[in-house]
Amino acid sequence: MRSTRQLEIVILLLVSPMLLSGQTSTQKASSSPVATSAKVSSTQQPNGVPARLREIVTSGHLEELRWPNFTDYRAHLNNFYRPSAYKPAWISDGKPTTQAVDVIHILQDADREGLLAEDYDASRWADRLASLKGPHDDADEAQFDAALTVCVMRYVSDLHIGRVNPQNLGFEFDVSHKKLDLPQFVRERLVNGSDLRSELADIGPPFPSYQRLRAALLHYMELEKSGDGEKVLDVGGVSPGGQYAGVAGLTNRLRLLGDLPDSVTIPPDAKVYEGPLVDAVKHFQGRFGLQPTGELDYKTVVEMNVPLSDRIEQMRLALERYRWLPYQFKQPPIVINVPEFRLYGFDEKNEVGLTMRVNVGEDYDHQTPMFENNIQYIVFRPYWTPTPNILRKEIIPDLEKNPSLGDQNLELVSAGGKVIRSGDVTPALLQQVRAGKLTVRQPPGPENGMGLVKFIFPNQHDVYIHDTPASLDMFSEATEGEEGELKRVASHGCIHVQEPAKFAAWLLRNTPGWDLERVEKAMHDGRDNQQVNLVPPVPVLIFYMTVVVEENGDVHFFHDIYDHDRTLKLELAQGYPYPK
Repeated sequence: MRSTRQLEIVILLLVSPMLLSGQTSTQKASSSPVATSAKVSSTQQPNGVPARLREIVTSGHLEELRWPNFTDYRAHLNNFYRPSAYKPAWISDGKPTTQAVDVIHILQDADREGLLAEDYDASRWADRLASLKGPHDDADEAQFDAALTVCVMRYVSDLHIGRVNPQNLGFEFDVSHKKLDLPQFVRERLVNGSDLRSELADIGPPFPSYQRLRAALLHYMELEKSGDGEKVLDVGGVSPGGQYAGVAGLTNRLRLLGDLPDSVTIPPDAKVYEGPLVDAVKHFQGRFGLQPTGELDYKTVVEMNVPLSDRIEQMRLALERYRWLPYQFKQPPIVINVPEFRLYGFDEKNEVGLTMRVNVGEDYDHQTPMFENNIQYIVFRPYWTPTPNILRKEIIPDLEKNPSLGDQNLELVSAGGKVIRSGDVTPALLQQVRAGKLTVRQPPGPENGMGLVKFIFPNQHDVYIHDTPASLDMFSEATEGEEGELKRVASHGCIHVQEPAKFAAWLLRNTPGWDLERVEKAMHDGRDNQQVNLVPPVPVLIFYMTVVVEENGDVHFFHDIYDHDRTLKLELAQGYPYPK
C-alpha cells in the first residue's frame, strides 16, 4: 500500500507538471493540455491584457507591424480603448471574435480597393490567428488586438480620405472636414457590427466614375495573373495594308487589352496589317490620347508594350486621388481633368450633361494648379490685365523692343482712370509701369487674351477659364506633339475652353433670359466688360487623373504631363506614418 506522501507525489505529477520544472502558473506554459488550460486562464492578474494594451498604445510603436510606428494614430487608439479600460476589442475568452476574422479578410483584400494589402499586415494575420489557437499569453492577446486596431484604423482612413494629405503634394484640397471619428466608427460599426463589408463600402468615394475605375482595376489584376504575353513587334512603323511580321503578337495584345473583340478572327499566319486590326489599333490610340490614324507607329507600339503592372499602378494612383475630392457639392460641379484636356459639366442628376476639350498650362513654367473653388461670375467682352509675372517677363520686354501700343494691342491706365490708347510707350511711361503707377491692359475684342468671355473664380493663382483669341488655333488636330500625341499644354496656367459660348450657356441654364443665342450676342455684339453673376455660384474642380473609365467600360490612359503620378508614387513608397 502506498503511503500518503506517495499519493501526493502522484497527484502532483498528474495535475501540475510545471511545478517540477520550477515554473509557476503565471510563467510561460508548456505545450501540454494541462499547461494550455493554465495558460489561457493565466489572466489571473485581472489587468494583464489591458495593462499591456495601454503600454503599447502609449508607446505608439508595435514592432510586430509591417509599419511599426503608429504615433499618428496613437490619440485615436487612446480614445478607442480608454472608455473600456483598455479591454481587448477583438478578442473574447482568449479567441478572436467573428468581427476580428471578418476585418482581417477585408484587410487581406485591400488590393481590390487600389490599396496595398501588405500595408495592413495581410501576410501576418494567419500566424497571429494560429498563435491564439495554441498556448499564448497576455502579450500575444494585447499585440493581436492593438495590431488589428492600428491596421483597421489605417485602412478606414485610407479608404475614406486617402493615404497622403493632398496639400503635402501641392493639391489644394482640404480633407480635414471629411475625417471620420475613427474610435467611434471602429467601435460602433466594426467591433459591434454585423455586415462589415457593407459598412466599409459606404465610406469610399460615392462617384460612379470611381466604381468604374475600381472595376477596371480588378479586371487588369485578373489579366496580370496570366502575364503580359509577348511584346508587340516594333519595325519602325507600319501603315494600313502594309506587310508586318508581328501580326500574331499584335492580335494577342489587342485582344488582351479589349480593343479587338473576341468575335473577330485573325488567321494565325497573317502577315498583312489590315482590316479589323487597323480598326482595333485606332480604338487603342483613341484610348491613349493618340491620334486615331491606324498607323502602327513607334509611340503606339510603346504604349501597347507598357506592362500591365504599370497600368495597375496608374489606376491605384487615380483611386487615391479620388479620395481627396469633396464627396458632396452644393451645386452640380464643373470638373476639369488636366491630363485628359477635358471639361465635364455635371447636371442635377449627377450625370455628365456637358463635355468639351480644354487647353491647360505649359508643363514646365506655367502648370495649371490643382484646387477647388466656385465660379462666381462671367464677364463678356472682358479686358485682360496681365498678371505681375507676365507683365515683368513678357509685356515689358515686348514694349522695350516695340513701344507701339497699337502694335501690341495694349492700353495704359493711370491710377486716376486716365486711359492712353495710342502712341508709343516712352521710357518714362515704362518706368511708371514697372513701378505700378500705370496699369497695362488689353482692350476687349476678338484678339483679347481672354477671348470674348471669361469665367471667374477668384483665387491666389490668377487662373481663370476663358475663350481664346480669334487668331490663336489651340484645338485643331494640327496642335499635336511628337508621334501623333495630342498637345494641349500651351497656356500660362489658365484653362482655354473649346466652346466658350456653349459653356457659358450651360452655366446660365437656370438663369432666366439667358440661352445660347443671347450668350453669343453678348460675346460678339454686347457691351464691353459685361458681368453676369452666377446665383448660386458653381463649384469647379481642377484635377489630375491619368486614368478615366467611360460608362461603356473603355479605359482611357493619359500621360503624366506634370509628373504628379511619379511624385505620388514616390510619396506612397515611403510608407507609414504619412503626414496628415
